Amino acid sequence: MRLKRLELTNFRNYANLELSFDHSLTIFTGENAQGKTNILEAIFLLSLAKSHRTNHDQEMIRWSNTEAMIKGEVETKHYTFPLELQLNKKGKIAKFNHLEQAKLSHFIGKLNVILFAPEDLQLIKGSPALRRRFLDVELGQSHPVYLNELLDYNRILKQRNTYLKQFGQQSNFDAIYFEVLTEQLIEKAVNIIKYRLNFVEQLVKLAQPVHHRLSNQSDQLQINYKSSSSRLDYTQLDTLTDQLMQLFKHSQKREKDLGNTLYGPHRDDLEFILNDKSAQLYGSQGQQRTIILSLKLAEIDLMYQLTSEYPILLLDDVLSELDDQRQHILMSYIESKVQTFLTTASISGLKLAELKQAKIYHVKKGTISEP
Repeated sequence: MRLKRLELTNFRNYANLELSFDHSLTIFTGENAQGKTNILEAIFLLSLAKSHRTNHDQEMIRWSNTEAMIKGEVETKHYTFPLELQLNKKGKIAKFNHLEQAKLSHFIGKLNVILFAPEDLQLIKGSPALRRRFLDVELGQSHPVYLNELLDYNRILKQRNTYLKQFGQQSNFDAIYFEVLTEQLIEKAVNIIKYRLNFVEQLVKLAQPVHHRLSNQSDQLQINYKSSSSRLDYTQLDTLTDQLMQLFKHSQKREKDLGNTLYGPHRDDLEFILNDKSAQLYGSQGQQRTIILSLKLAEIDLMYQLTSEYPILLLDDVLSELDDQRQHILMSYIESKVQTFLTTASISGLKLAELKQAKIYHVKKGTISEP
């Protein structure tokens, strides 16, 4: 999979930008706050119809304008197609092959990307929400059904939480209505958990040998998908519906008191184990970065296994966070098979043999030039 062309109109600090990509590696260089990351954000939007930097579309529309446009042309093994995403005050309009998509979920995943940014280095020590988002982003691209299940789950979860807040302590609490919401939530929860467990199992198989190589055969990596309650046993999937039903019955009074849904995939987490110890608690910064790099490289191969297409790799000012050895391993791993877009303040600190074949652009105040 390759992005052949990108066009931006009134997006962030770009009034108009048109770029064609003929190289496997494209580098955007320049000082901070000039617009390098904005280009990667636009590509990310063409994949997932949402930004990795903000939840507010208005922030991405160029100042004093009412709408922004992102267009791309994508080439796969079998055909080439255009993508288009319009941002305005009312929301988003997404088009695939010139046809407007009734739902954004129908648009997502036409272009597959993997983003590696400095904030990803917080994946291990950061909040569980970061790790859940990691799962949702990757699964949402490769499994459209998962995305629909997740949207349904979040909708029902919102209804259930609203009802708990409004009527949890009231005498007119409708137990039958609440039971229906709970059953609907559990049905979606079971599907989401199964998807996540399968994804983590596949990812671990690919990440372990990569991590073993990156750590010079000194560390053993394990990744576990953790449930939101010790009462849940995810190794017994055939009884998961009953497990969740019993758990919600047992915790109903507490949920009423707190006005919130206490259990489910919206509270689950990932656990990283290094040499039988928690990497969150005991892993050094270097070890944690090695784990993240292993995950990103494993994602590339897993995406290929799932879609028969290599994804596009977005490296947002992350090479400066890696030592020379890890830089070399990363770039040699993706060489010639993955189209890569890289941002960096300067190429002088990059010791990459691939620079000779790269297309390099200089970015300054929303204007792009060739050095």
